[in-house]
Amino acid sequence: MQDVLGPLGGYRGLRAELLVALKKAQPLTAGELAERFGLTANALRRHLKVLEEDGVVRYQREVRGVGAPVFAYRLTESGEAAFPRRYASVLASALEALQATRGPLAVRNVLAREWDALAIEAGPVLEGLPLTERVQLVAELLSARGYMAEGVVHSADAATLRIHNCAMCEIAEQFPEACDVEARELSRLLDAPVARRTHRFGGCGACAYDVGAAAGAATPSEIDAPSNVGATAPRSEGLTVWDEDKA
Repeated sequence: MQDVLGPLGGYRGLRAELLVALKKAQPLTAGELAERFGLTANALRRHLKVLEEDGVVRYQREVRGVGAPVFAYRLTESGEAAFPRRYASVLASALEALQATRGPLAVRNVLAREWDALAIEAGPVLEGLPLTERVQLVAELLSARGYMAEGVVHSADAATLRIHNCAMCEIAEQFPEACDVEARELSRLLDAPVARRTHRFGGCGACAYDVGAAAGAATPSEIDAPSNVGATAPRSEGLTVWDEDKA
């Protein structure tokens, strides 16, 4: 995964890998990180201290069940910003102008164009592959675009696609329809129904989509619904479960 993302904010090696680990599963204690990397907690604390001094990670005291409190690390706003964001400010300005002159549908169409390009690129390869292989390949393609995605296979006809770094996060905050477009286009790309299981704007650390039979088994109470983000862009309810064949 680190080879795909490249240097993060100038960090390489173990420190960059620590940022990736926190991005995927924060908050984590020094002990939990040490177990993941096969090192001692003391060996990692030196690197965490540097990252803390640089302002990209912070730790806080947490109570986890019975026992003494622990100190768990998570990314700061600067740490989150080290992960790719795709031309957010320029695109946001362009979308604002487009929405003002041509309306919300035009914004949706623009947001869908990148997915169209991905479908053209990946379509011939995805066609004919079993569902689980399609999910894994789409995860790789999304990661190459900064989404830090992974595919988790449950069975021959059920999988989950997790997106740990939304490369369009700032856009989605201002234009909630971006999340709806993402769900619709993933269903089209994977040629299978998808259901958003968790949502970054619902307070989760990542967006996760159940795919295939896993999506069909999901119930509304099990899936995080989008929540309102800020005062400038109320979040639409969107589509929780999307099946391209039924659209």
